[in-house]
Amino acid sequence: MRTPINEALLRHFRDLRDGTHGKAVSREDKEQVFITAVGLLDPVARTALDELNADLLLGAGEVVASGVTRSREGGLNAMWSLTWQEQRACHAQPVAVVAHYGSDFHHPHLRGNTVGDWPLNVFDEADAAAQLDTLRVIAAGDAHNLVFQESYRLMPALTREEPGQESLTLPDGTRETT
Repeated sequence: MRTPINEALLRHFRDLRDGTHGKAVSREDKEQVFITAVGLLDPVARTALDELNADLLLGAGEVVASGVTRSREGGLNAMWSLTWQEQRACHAQPVAVVAHYGSDFHHPHLRGNTVGDWPLNVFDEADAAAQLDTLRVIAAGDAHNLVFQESYRLMPALTREEPGQESLTLPDGTRETT
């Protein structure tokens, strides 16, 4: 049995070979497939970001969805963002899952704010559900890169005391739990 990730790649490669996206051939039809895919992905993207929020942000974040928008270049985009106080305070990008269909693309892709492209081949609820692990990896990659760019201090799971943990004051005045 193929993994969902490998199945997505094979669909992607077939699309490239056949000049289609699923059964769509024209740009207009492919855009309609993208709009449908965004709707199908919405609960899956929210799940991936809600999990990250619970584990890394201790529930302090908020998931916001843009819906489908048209880019200045004529492509289509949709974004699910996870924002929280520490991230906003330092003006860092949120953790994101982005669906995009560039004006010169053959078919749409998924990415994060800092994580590169992955094929977006979602045609029904089962396809959308099968993308959960991919969306988790995109969100985790964005979280990793955000900490790399800024600081681990952006992650409440590392900076807020949990019951049974002692706090240490570091030389720079910050507190770290043990």
